[in-house]
Order: sequence, then structure tokens, then C-alpha cells
Amino acid sequence: MKPHVVGAIFARGGSKGIPRKNLRLLDGLPLLAHAIAAAKDAKWLERVVVSSDDPEIAEVARRHGAEVPFLRPAELAADDAPEWLAWRHAVRTLEATGERLKIDVLVAVPTTSPLRVAGDVDACVEALLESDADVVITVTPAARSPYYNMVVLNDGYARPVIHPSGPLHRRQDAPSVFDMTTVAYAARAGYVVSAEGLFDGKVRAVVVPRERALDIDTELDLEIAEFLAHRSGGSRRP
Repeated sequence: MKPHVVGAIFARGGSKGIPRKNLRLLDGLPLLAHAIAAAKDAKWLERVVVSSDDPEIAEVARRHGAEVPFLRPAELAADDAPEWLAWRHAVRTLEATGERLKIDVLVAVPTTSPLRVAGDVDACVEALLESDADVVITVTPAARSPYYNMVVLNDGYARPVIHPSGPLHRRQDAPSVFDMTTVAYAARAGYVVSAEGLFDGKVRAVVVPRERALDIDTELDLEIAEFLAHRSGGSRRP
């Protein structure tokens, strides 16, 4: 039987770096709408829900085709609240109120990676279903390496973050390292409910090219995303 795969977008009202970030426009659409469009285009996701504490975000989500079956409790939307707990709340709430009770896979599609494509979301689900992993994350090749050109300072003296086992004269000689992205996460729902965090279990990764992995965290990131969106011919308009 086909697994019950639910896409979820976690979009709280507060944001320190960019105020009201989830509703900021990129190529004429809110960041929230870009996430909804990619999730709805993904072939594995049977439904797309938005978890938010904010009524305006909920209304925008519905307008762009997502379900908002509940509002997230305020304590799960605070600045210091781990999003993992919001994932757990979504699984439990949906299973308690839905027509089909058991969720097999929860797929988080953050608003902060608007340049993703639906295929990136599907790749995470497929990597999870084809393995014994508990979670699949997305990564992209890192521009800098803790083995080669990243240092820590101690009283003004620098040393490598990680001491290599032998001399490294070129970055290409260092082990490959990757940055985690917010393109998508696919997790077994039972693991979300039982584990305390993302890396408690077996974690696999899907590699996403840098041009689709931009994480919107600052105004500059938003400007770069706008440039990249226009260069690629614009966004989907649901």
C-alpha cells in the first residue's frame, strides 16, 4: 500500500532576522506561497498543511491552496521553541483529527528555501522509503571546510577547526563537507513522535545544487533570491 505522506510547512508569525518573513514577497509571491507550490507539485505528498500560530499566515496559506486544520499553540511558536516539537504536534494533531489516522512520513517544506523544485521534495521521500533511515535531510556542497580554511581563535591565535591527519595543501585534498539546507526534510512520523531531535536516529542526505539551496535569513539573502528567481525565468504562480 502506498505510504501516507503529508507535507507540512511550519510558518510562525514571529521572525527576528526579517520581520514577517514568511509573508515577504519574492517575485511577487509570499515566501509561504513558494513553499506551498513546491509541496503541491511534489508527487509523493498527499496533502499539504500549514502549521502556524498566526491568523494572517493561515489565511494566506488557504488562499494559496494549503490546508490549515489547526493553529499552532503559542508556546510552540516562541523564539526559543524547537521546531521539532512543532513537527511532533502536527503529527499528533493530524492523526487525532484526520480521516486517515496513521501518517507514515512527514515532509517539512520550510518557507526559507523558495528556489527549491518539487523534485527536491520527492527525492527526500524516495531516499527515506528506499532505506532504513529515520530522517532524510538536504545538503549542498560547502564553500568552506573546517579541515582547510576555517579556524577558531584562542587569545588571538588561530588553529584549524579540525586538525587533518596529514598536511593539506589544496582545498580539493580535504574531505568533502556539506552545508545543511532548509530545502526539505522527510521523516518517519513514528520517529518524530518518539525521538528527541533530528540526529537521534539514522539520517541520510540528498544533495541539492547551491542555486536551489539558498536559505533566506537576511535582507541580502532575499535580494539574492530575487536575482536568481528572475535569472531562471521567474517563479510558479499558483
